[in-house]
Amino acid sequence: MLVLTRKQNEAIMIGDDIEITILSVEGEQIKLGINAPKNVDIHRKEIYLSIQQENSEAVKTESNLLENINEYFKKKS
Repeated sequence: MLVLTRKQNEAIMIGDDIEITILSVEGEQIKLGINAPKNVDIHRKEIYLSIQQENSEAVKTESNLLENINEYFKKKS
């Protein structure tokens, strides 16, 4: 993990096209501004993890559905 120290209105660059700027620091809360291309998804980590879990569950459901359909047609034959 890279650890950087930045002050308000200072920024860091990730690659050539993602810029993260410190907008304000109030107590223990930091406000960040993120400039990135529209094709880059940006989420809070807890939201990202929730999306990943839901996607994983959806894949399992789809696999089970396909297995059930396959079994149905095997029985019909």
